[in-house]
Amino acid sequence: MQISTSKVPEGYVELAAALRLEARAVGFDAIGITGPDTIPQAGGRLDEFLTLGRHGDMAWLVEKADRRRHPNALWPDTRAIIMLGMNYGPEDDPMLRLTENGKGNVSVYAGRKDYHVVVKKRLKALARWLQARAGGELKVFVDTAPVMEKPLAQAAGLGWQGKHSNLVSRNFGSWLFLGSIFTTLPLPVDSVETDHCGACRRCLDICPTKAFPAPYQLDARRCLSYLSIEHQGHIPAAFRTPMGNRIFGCDDCLAVCPWNKFAVAAHDAVMAPRPGLEMADLSKLLQLDDGTFRQLFAGTPVKRLGRDRFLRNVLIAAGNSRDGQLSALVEPLISDPSPLVRAMAVWAFAQLRGGDAIAALAPGYLGMEADEAVRAEWTAANSG
Repeated sequence: MQISTSKVPEGYVELAAALRLEARAVGFDAIGITGPDTIPQAGGRLDEFLTLGRHGDMAWLVEKADRRRHPNALWPDTRAIIMLGMNYGPEDDPMLRLTENGKGNVSVYAGRKDYHVVVKKRLKALARWLQARAGGELKVFVDTAPVMEKPLAQAAGLGWQGKHSNLVSRNFGSWLFLGSIFTTLPLPVDSVETDHCGACRRCLDICPTKAFPAPYQLDARRCLSYLSIEHQGHIPAAFRTPMGNRIFGCDDCLAVCPWNKFAVAAHDAVMAPRPGLEMADLSKLLQLDDGTFRQLFAGTPVKRLGRDRFLRNVLIAAGNSRDGQLSALVEPLISDPSPLVRAMAVWAFAQLRGGDAIAALAPGYLGMEADEAVRAEWTAANSG
């Protein structure tokens, strides 16, 4: 990694070297430094993404677009941006999990302690060290803030944005959590990482819903991660079968990247996967009420989904499981208080038991159903 030291005040090169050592001491696996003016194309790409409506329900992207386009719009005093990465490489190949139809597949990043909490704590520890050492003003950000983390990470030399738009690292493949420290200190900057994707299309071709209109472009409205996590409403019928057993996120485009051959499994005890969360039995998940859902997923990214949207996803996985025995657990959810749950329970029951079975249930439920979306599922199930 080359470092630009031109016009850097005396002592800051040594400070940056010490900063790298301290970053690893507090738990980060990668660090790079860039400036606020190193991603001039990012704002235009964001505007195109939003203009085309590819952000779906994520209205906060529009609301905070002005602050996201340029780091100095978020904080005008920023002189340097320290980008940090934390490895979360899995022990196994996530693609193998897709074959376990009786289990709910949770994305690699989510079956463990919420990385926002861990990364932010470590960012604050590093920021305190830096301020005590050199003064200046500092702000720390994880991905809940309007920061263009992936372009900045590439500018800082941590990796490059692949054709799936995610960061790819020479050393960690697809598996880096990102965070940043904005500072008024004039730190020396690292060289930009170049694109090493070449002619490879694995991430584009593996996508089960064709969410990439072109290389380096994503339509979130077709992405299973977006649909299963960010989308507030009913999941469109066209995307239910492709979801397979995925109940929170999707790792396909990350997992097939050939640069993962250089990745190493994470061994951070704080971020160790919780046993039974990544691939829990659908039969158990279908019985969760709000209290047991919150208890099971406390402290993980899954909890923010809420029980109703989570069960929406679990019911789709159940419908795709081909396990008719699950219908006994699906049927009670047809009368669940949540229309999100009721609608997918109707769909799942029809998938598991067929049109005649769902038609036999209709008289007992349909007359009491006032929600139009749920009624539409009944109509579709009976006509199928």
